[in-house]
Amino acid sequence: MTTDFDRALRSLRVWDTALPAFDPAGAPPEPLALFHDWFTAAVVAGQSEPHTPFLATADEDGRPDVRVVMLHGADARGWHFASHSTSAKGRQLAARPEAALGFYWPVQGRQVRVRGRVATGTPEEAYEDLHARTTGALAAALVGRQSEVLDSPETLAEASAAAWRRAEAEPDAPAPTWTPYAIEPDEVEFFQGDERRRHVRLRYRRTPSSPDGWIRELLWP
Repeated sequence: MTTDFDRALRSLRVWDTALPAFDPAGAPPEPLALFHDWFTAAVVAGQSEPHTPFLATADEDGRPDVRVVMLHGADARGWHFASHSTSAKGRQLAARPEAALGFYWPVQGRQVRVRGRVATGTPEEAYEDLHARTTGALAAALVGRQSEVLDSPETLAEASAAAWRRAEAEPDAPAPTWTPYAIEPDEVEFFQGDERRRHVRLRYRRTPSSPDGWIRELLWP
């Protein structure tokens, strides 16, 4: 029997817009420059929240997990995000310090996948990262206890109100478990959708023996 869900699912279409061309022959020799170009283009094209990729990790038993995070930067050190070291993702990264990021920008039919080992930042970097953000971000970090079982919404409301008061009174207050992370990629893939399903997939693989430190490969869609 066809349900409302089935009908809704089958009614959807993707990329009902003109898609940009992508010629991989003109791509730069390393992936960071291309990511910067694509990210900027996504912002200019009006993509909603292009800085919120999916982060995939695995626990000590190898079971995968995924959630949305906020990108804090992308530079020669890697792709940056942050969280509490005591959160589920923080514990998973401590046990298995490898992860993947997945960006999807449907306005342009583009995806970027980043995979590699995860490095942990210093306490000084954690402080700078947190205090460069909003009062609300600091208050949320001061609440802490991310991923723990919550007994009631009222408990959260009380803890949040107390954290807001502290963040406003002590804008330099520390959040000891707040931790910056950086994925040091060994693979970065760029996907450009095509209306005729002739999608372009360009993968960079870190290869120390290569003159640029990377090799580029086209993949079948």
